[in-house]
Amino acid sequence: MPPSLATVGVASIGEMGVGIARLLSAQNYRVLTNISDRSESTRQRVKSASIELVDTDQELVAQADYILSIVPPRDAISTAKRFTEAAAGHVRDPEQEPLFYIDLNAISPNGARTLELLLKDYPMMRFLDGGIIGGAPKFKPDGNWTKPSIVVSGPHSLDDAPISGAHLAKVLNIKHIADKIGPASGLKMCFASTTKGLTAIAIQSFTTAHTLGVLDDLQAHLKDYSPKTGELAAQGLVGMPPKAYRWVDEMKEIAETFRTEGGFETNLFDGVSEVFRFVADETNLGKEKTEDRRVGKTPEDVARLVGQGLERKKEKVE
Repeated sequence: MPPSLATVGVASIGEMGVGIARLLSAQNYRVLTNISDRSESTRQRVKSASIELVDTDQELVAQADYILSIVPPRDAISTAKRFTEAAAGHVRDPEQEPLFYIDLNAISPNGARTLELLLKDYPMMRFLDGGIIGGAPKFKPDGNWTKPSIVVSGPHSLDDAPISGAHLAKVLNIKHIADKIGPASGLKMCFASTTKGLTAIAIQSFTTAHTLGVLDDLQAHLKDYSPKTGELAAQGLVGMPPKAYRWVDEMKEIAETFRTEGGFETNLFDGVSEVFRFVADETNLGKEKTEDRRVGKTPEDVARLVGQGLERKKEKVE
């Protein structure tokens, strides 16, 4: 491996984290993670992605040049605290270059600013606010990779980072969009609101149409009068079930963004969060949180199963 390439720590190893780790490994980066408290299935996922395991956060902080935080929104602050506590042990060589901590989680700009305050007392760390727009990197048969757009903001640019920063930004398709903390997270929230918001609307619209017996008519009218909307709604419904539980907190972060940054006191994304919570917790679509489930493969499936969940809820109330 060329000595100029950086060592990158990834926390944690979900679908997106594994995809990014595989992309980095394919470009000869050394990738580290600490999964000492995770399941055997996670360990197998790590092995499949050519990721090196370390036993403690202190080891990761000592060896990494960059840490990418890719965790559920609710864990963004606790994950940052883990690594600041590890750094507080002075485990890094004083002559080492600063450690870049890049938060890529679906959190509000206000959440990102909270992380900035948390990390400001650690001069050996450089913080970047970020967001991932798109799916996990995947290797294509033609030898190329599909990549999401990763946007970052903050006073430190990867292009100026001394250890392969510009190369890392190119490999990961990272764009630096502002010199202060907040805009990158805000852009992620605004983008996600348009895509996942449409999916939540489609859940309610298609389910209600199914209950009324007019779902075929709704789809026919969408095809004739708003085909793009119909296509996006159908795609969103089919792809949503295994992700609904992850989107509950993300919708709350969008609501927080629109309140604090946009000034909208009455916010519909509090309700959108509840839609996804219902799908995850109270329908057969949410019984398995894996990508290979066999239910909910068509928009009609989703509408039927959500409708059944609503009917069960109604019966409990009565």
